[in-house]
Amino acid sequence: MKTQEFLALGFCSNDHIAVLPFIPHDTKVRMLSHAVFGGGPAANAAAGAAALGMRAAFAGTVGDDPDGRTILADFAAQGVDTSMVRVRPGATSAIAYLWIEEKSGARSCAWTREGLDELRADEIDAEAVARAKILHLDGHNAAGAIAAAKVAREAGVLVNYDAGTHRDGMEELLPLADLLVCSEEFILKLTGLSDAEEAVRAVWAKYRPKVCGATMGARGSMCFDGRDFVRCPAFPVEKVVDTTGCGDLFHAAFAVRWLETQDLLDCQRFAAATSALKCRGLSGRPPAAPTRAEVEAFLSAHPKP
Repeated sequence: MKTQEFLALGFCSNDHIAVLPFIPHDTKVRMLSHAVFGGGPAANAAAGAAALGMRAAFAGTVGDDPDGRTILADFAAQGVDTSMVRVRPGATSAIAYLWIEEKSGARSCAWTREGLDELRADEIDAEAVARAKILHLDGHNAAGAIAAAKVAREAGVLVNYDAGTHRDGMEELLPLADLLVCSEEFILKLTGLSDAEEAVRAVWAKYRPKVCGATMGARGSMCFDGRDFVRCPAFPVEKVVDTTGCGDLFHAAFAVRWLETQDLLDCQRFAAATSALKCRGLSGRPPAAPTRAEVEAFLSAHPKP
């Protein structure tokens, strides 16, 4: 088996996505369209990295039910190795329901993984982790993620932590991250501060990752490496179909580009372009997730100011 360059460990699901004229509350609305896609933060990141040309793998858990078989089939179709996915006999795979507002692309999401045991520390393939170039974590499967991150740090593998939601085990993961780019909500809650730049600097000072940053949706991103503080705007998108997976792919693309340049602005622009292109379609998976050629063509059409 070929060594996988991008190993994502975390949550995977089947996402039921419905496009609606408006997101209802205590009323009914007819769907404009409906489809089922693979989903999950780390899972989307793995598929996105594969689309960008990396040899990608996913580690996590599914049930031995129809949803689990669909999740694995989707990964295979998208070029993601699933040899490190544990299939739990008799368990129910994770699912999510997403409502997308047609006009704006805004979304609401409800998900569950009830009855599905997470990846344990003793189920980690330490050799595969040590051979990777990037270990990508989304905070799910905390015991497995912490064990894998320790192996990765010892082996010099880049640990990329997509810190989007506060979860059990995050305090052990935070000091193990090399790239610690958080959602604005996450980092403000973590620090108790009200200013994102101040929060980014404070978190970098506490944990000393290679990069600490915050993503702010349509307002772009900010990153700090202990020397340079770089703000990068988001690219304008003429028609937003769906924002699902934009953050997942931002984190994957940032890490992929970091291996190549270690340039904050370059990495942020590459990630922002990947996110902007993703908005053209439903879900965080291909074909909405762009290829490397598409990202490079987009950046050529939007040169640095």
